[in-house]
Amino acid sequence: MSLFGFSKPQSDAGEVSAGPAVFDVTLERFENDVIKASMQTPILVDFWAPWCGPCKQLMPVLEAEVAAAAGAVKLAKVNIDENPELAQAMQVQSVPTVLAFFQGQPVTGFQGAQPASQIKAVIDQLMKLAKQHAPDALDIPEALKGAADALAAGDAATAQAIYAQILQQDPDHVEAFTGLVRTFITAGQIDQAKAMIENAPEKIAKHPNFESAKTALDLAMNAPSGDLAALVEKGQKDPKDHQAKLDLAQAHFAAGHKEEAIETLLDSIALDKDWNEQEARKTLLTFFDALGPADPLTVSARKKLSSLLFS
Repeated sequence: MSLFGFSKPQSDAGEVSAGPAVFDVTLERFENDVIKASMQTPILVDFWAPWCGPCKQLMPVLEAEVAAAAGAVKLAKVNIDENPELAQAMQVQSVPTVLAFFQGQPVTGFQGAQPASQIKAVIDQLMKLAKQHAPDALDIPEALKGAADALAAGDAATAQAIYAQILQQDPDHVEAFTGLVRTFITAGQIDQAKAMIENAPEKIAKHPNFESAKTALDLAMNAPSGDLAALVEKGQKDPKDHQAKLDLAQAHFAAGHKEEAIETLLDSIALDKDWNEQEARKTLLTFFDALGPADPLTVSARKKLSSLLFS
């Protein structure tokens, strides 16, 4: 049956809903990106229009609360001017209208601009519903290892999905929350990472490990602009150009090339550890903060740094 009949689509037992937490959706993608995707993760669908004043008030509040849910709930945005057939099929009478889907079915919704407290209540309701239908509890330590391995291999989408699953089971899990932030940074979804940081639950925001995620975001937002290949070429032209090495390391780190970033700075320190008041060493320490003290790269690089500084 078509999506307009709200039949429950089939879903593989191991399938995980990945992708960004906030996205635009069209009539052609609605079946896949909302109906099927909601088999795993509750999805709010915001029907809006560019000319609608209350829509402009509601949307940033929705996005902030969805970001605070850290992947447990997603938000699909439908511009009714561009998708009138979809609005008609969903029987949308006015905008903004928000419908919530879970397991292929609409489960709740509301019309008009709402305060953050009301939206949070709806999201909490959806998270509880998802938890009731969740499969057997995850082995969180094993899941964290799998997510870290995926992220280290550059597979941000898989890591993102695993961290989101952990947070569905334990919404206050700091390591999963900060890991999810890093997946967004690695995927270049800086706005999503920033929204998570700004709307982090109080319990997570007060945890010491939360600072590492903030540091990672700051590094990504302040990374040197320019083509990475051009920075590599500039560094190769003059191996003793420490500023070029610093710029290249920061660009590598922002792009998710953590090992290359660290090795570039270690190479600079090996040539001249005191350059520009030890700026390479100081930058390397911020990389360690962003990665976290337990990250294998941090552990390995700290040993190399000590060897360079005290040899």
